[in-house]
Amino acid sequence: MSRFRDFKNRKRKHSEITSLTLTPLIDTALNLLVIFMITAPIVQNGIKVDLPFGKSKEAASQQELVVTLSKDNKIYFNSYPTSKETLVDSIKKALVQKDDLPVYIKADESIAYGKVIEIVDQLKFAGVKYVAMSTRPNS
Repeated sequence: MSRFRDFKNRKRKHSEITSLTLTPLIDTALNLLVIFMITAPIVQNGIKVDLPFGKSKEAASQQELVVTLSKDNKIYFNSYPTSKETLVDSIKKALVQKDDLPVYIKADESIAYGKVIEIVDQLKFAGVKYVAMSTRPNS
């Protein structure tokens, strides 16, 4: 009979240990989610470019392909740094699924016109059908 009591006591002790509270874990996960939701748009627009002024406005597409030329002559494709040599390959990979997507060029107003045209030529060579120049609206 004592063996049966020992078995019951072990079973009770074991079941008491298995209770686990998930509330702090859920709170932490939700806090991280809110932090990422707030910081994602900020990080995406992290490249500082002074766009030239313009009156026309392009309609946004479902998936934007953006080539950015910064003040310090660096090239970014969808916010990732790239070089002139690898830009064509990156564009071709992005256009595999849909070849009719427009590519938007955001060039700082201090960038020479010739450098912008070089990038446009490379985009046309990569198979881009529509290249749009991004501007900021007049005040």
